[in-house]
Amino acid sequence: MRSNDGFSQLLFPTRCFGCNTLGLSICSSCRQEWHPHYYLTHVSGMNIHSAIVYSSTASKIILSAKENGLRAADELISNAIIHVLKRADFSHRSIRLIPIPSSLSARRRRGRSFIVDIAKEVSLATGYPSVDALELVRKVQDQTGLHARARAINMNGAFAIKSGAYPRGDLILIDDVVTTGATLGEAARALSARGFHVLGSVTACVAQPLR
Repeated sequence: MRSNDGFSQLLFPTRCFGCNTLGLSICSSCRQEWHPHYYLTHVSGMNIHSAIVYSSTASKIILSAKENGLRAADELISNAIIHVLKRADFSHRSIRLIPIPSSLSARRRRGRSFIVDIAKEVSLATGYPSVDALELVRKVQDQTGLHARARAINMNGAFAIKSGAYPRGDLILIDDVVTTGATLGEAARALSARGFHVLGSVTACVAQPLR
């Protein structure tokens, strides 16, 4: 097995997600920008717990996981979310993790629903059940480049509860990054409108404007 790993490294050497340096999936320099802490922000009355301040390194790690499906990048994101769940200490609550779903076109392109997969990994590590309860019910624009109001308009009414889904307990929304909170706010609205209790959200990253 080790010889196969060595041969694989010759053909496909490991490079840092952040700076592309040979050697490790994340080098010591880039690790300084991806070092889980604990940040609490509030958007539309909802508590959002995050681990990493969004940066160019964080962006590259998320893209490596989201668009390239790299396992090591997935693990960095999962571990950041796990770190926050432990720091926030929801142990006295009946927690259910609710992942933010990908669009149908994104699922087809990537071959998976990114955050749904991340939430499953987090569930295995924490014991908190993950419930894939949300779905996009209309087409939305790529949020990149949209200001806060445009993002809110873009996401308005975009989510609904999946048929047959009934997520009991205290719900924690799971996503990779929060920028303005428009996506999380819409997800919370869709769940609350059906009588479900949204306790808050946990994200791997939080954008600088919210900090």
